[in-house]
Amino acid sequence: MNSRGLHGGRIDSLGIDENGSPVVVEYKRGRDAGVITQGLFYLSWLVDHKAEFQHLVRDRLGDAAAAQVLWSAPRLICVAEDFTRYDVHAVREIRRSIDLVRYSYFGSDLLALEPVASVVADGAVRTDRRQRKVAPADRAPSGAGVPDLRAALEELLLGLGDDVSRIDRKQYRAYRTLRNFACVSHGHQQEVVMTLRLSPKDFDLVPGFTRDVSEIGHHGTGDLEVRLRTDRDLRRAEPLLRQAYEAV
Repeated sequence: MNSRGLHGGRIDSLGIDENGSPVVVEYKRGRDAGVITQGLFYLSWLVDHKAEFQHLVRDRLGDAAAAQVLWSAPRLICVAEDFTRYDVHAVREIRRSIDLVRYSYFGSDLLALEPVASVVADGAVRTDRRQRKVAPADRAPSGAGVPDLRAALEELLLGLGDDVSRIDRKQYRAYRTLRNFACVSHGHQQEVVMTLRLSPKDFDLVPGFTRDVSEIGHHGTGDLEVRLRTDRDLRRAEPLLRQAYEAV
């Protein structure tokens, strides 16, 4: 979606992400320090014009999408050839949900996008994919109950990379970099149920542990469902979590 901002300015791209968060995307060729300030200008405009945005979503995507817009977590994505350490420091101080993305050309027809920094609205910052600290799956105690499994799973997911953040919806908690790679359902008390952004066709499914939900209605993104009941299940799931993270 495209929209005009204040004073006749134009937002490069405007939409909603898979969690329903409004998103402003600002692009700059080369290294332009103004990409962040301009993006923030448009993000401020968006927050001040919620009704107009709701109408735009309803017209383009329907009533269901408009009803799911998550105003608690509007996002700004800035795409440029590179960013300085001052840019990364600045987004840490702003306390908005901001992603800085570096682009690189390979030949004449390939473009790579690399996350540089990700800040979520509560001030938590995750940067530099090279400095991953992965929590081992055996953090869940033997005979762990569902609350312990949820806590150990979260530690593992957030430990996959410094660029991982989370966002809560009514039905699930999403773990994402630029996109969701895992969604953990809030609706199960006897087990932990999550979906991963992986193709079920690439795996030998295990009844009671993994399931193809690509043709089944479910909350959150991802077509591979994983069910955890014990700490052993969490250890079995760890390679799948890593693959889902790497895939995005």
